Amino acid sequence: MRSILLSVENTTLRGILAKNSACVKIILNSSGVLFDMKGNVLESVIGAVVLVVAVLFVYFAYVSSGEKIKEGYVLTARFDDVSGLTSGADIKLNGIKVGIVKSLKLDNNYQAKVELLIRDNVKIPVDSSVAVSTDGIMGNKFIAISAGFSEEKLKPNEEVELTRSAVNLEKLIDKFALGSESKTEDK
Repeated sequence: MRSILLSVENTTLRGILAKNSACVKIILNSSGVLFDMKGNVLESVIGAVVLVVAVLFVYFAYVSSGEKIKEGYVLTARFDDVSGLTSGADIKLNGIKVGIVKSLKLDNNYQAKVELLIRDNVKIPVDSSVAVSTDGIMGNKFIAISAGFSEEKLKPNEEVELTRSAVNLEKLIDKFALGSESKTEDK
């Protein structure tokens, strides 16, 4: 055996190299950190397992993120306020996803015109109503359809007449606060 003295950034390291090929190799990186090549095989295997698990997690999250609706028919609805609603938001009929919001536009009367992409196999009665709703207090906005009882169904590119705009929590709080202040001022 022979001994080699290595010096990196004022740090002295002693590496003993055996004459046979099964020796422990010592490698120093630019910051002077010592790597033992014997332990790198185990670390590489663990790293590979972690990467595989991460890829599987991302794949599972993508697959389980919900049904992707790309084809269907379009209905329109007009609202006074669609605060928080975005393109791609869910459309639910009795709590079941039946479509997505295709687009949001402002019409000539300054109303929000929302295009609803509905799955082909779901037929909406003409007397149905749509509302901008929220998953819980701070949840995502979505379109909730309340099915009507008519036998006649909406056809592609028709407009849903019965709509209810988003409830703006900030406006309700302001209205409540201002309403209670005005009552105390009257006394």
